Amino acid sequence: METIAILETTAPWVMPVGVFILGACIGSFLNVCIVRIPAGESLWWPPSHAADGRRLSWWENVPILAWFYLRGRDRVTGEPYSFRYPFVELLTAVLFGVCWWMHSPLVALAGMILLSLLIVGSFIDLDHMILPDGVTIVGMIVGVLLSFWIPEMHLPKGQSPYLSDGFASGVISMISVLIGAGLVFWVGELGEVAFRKPAMGLGDVKLVGCIGAFCGWQGAVFSLFGGAVIGCVILLPLLLLMRRSQGKPGLRQNEDLQKETAGGNSGETTDATLAQGLGMEVPFGPMLALGGAVYFLGADAWVDPYFAMLAEMVFGR
Repeated sequence: METIAILETTAPWVMPVGVFILGACIGSFLNVCIVRIPAGESLWWPPSHAADGRRLSWWENVPILAWFYLRGRDRVTGEPYSFRYPFVELLTAVLFGVCWWMHSPLVALAGMILLSLLIVGSFIDLDHMILPDGVTIVGMIVGVLLSFWIPEMHLPKGQSPYLSDGFASGVISMISVLIGAGLVFWVGELGEVAFRKPAMGLGDVKLVGCIGAFCGWQGAVFSLFGGAVIGCVILLPLLLLMRRSQGKPGLRQNEDLQKETAGGNSGETTDATLAQGLGMEVPFGPMLALGGAVYFLGADAWVDPYFAMLAEMVFGR
């Protein structure tokens, strides 16, 4: 910490630039996770390779820049690479930079882990309509453990007079997991009664529990209702325009989705919500993830006082 403080004083540009580069490199690894986790492949072997199996040179793996230098194509076969690769790398780098700017170093570290989990879960959900347990449940566990180690994640230092800060923070994290997951579960149950079909996947339940572990119950609640607003404002108009399209990632007809998921997915949970009345199922995970990210990166400054005001109105001082 002292080294970081010295760097920020003598060369304030070093840490932001370093965090941006770190984020781009992590984003490159997240691309691997997005592709290989649903396929059940190893994240470590084989190393990054082209579609024809050729191992990529080191400079072909340079985050962001390599894609533009190669104009989005394999240098040997000419096969196109998706723009998603540099996009995920740039997105991760930018979010890491904002996280570093908004929070203290340790809290920023926890935030970078959360943002990485949200990015992986969102893009897998868009492609396959699933939220893997390796993202959601592992995220819950990591969030709780980090809360014991970094009490600033949930309370200012010295706020628990009877318990150690770390223990109090960990307890808050565990309670937030239960509140967030429980809230989404019952919203899904009520939605199933209203629509007479599943309205919320178990993947959504676990994802909000993961967000609660890092952000507290306020962040979990905000991710749910903030995600719903984002989905209604942005996603539903897009659905109307794409109603007749087939085979779009994250947009599938109910019958096709049911056939694909009839056999179940080991270690993964199907996720299908939103726009039930349109005869289509779309992933709600990216909306929840965006709500959680927005909360962690600054929305808590106005969301928490609002929840505190509501609590005072209901329970008094």
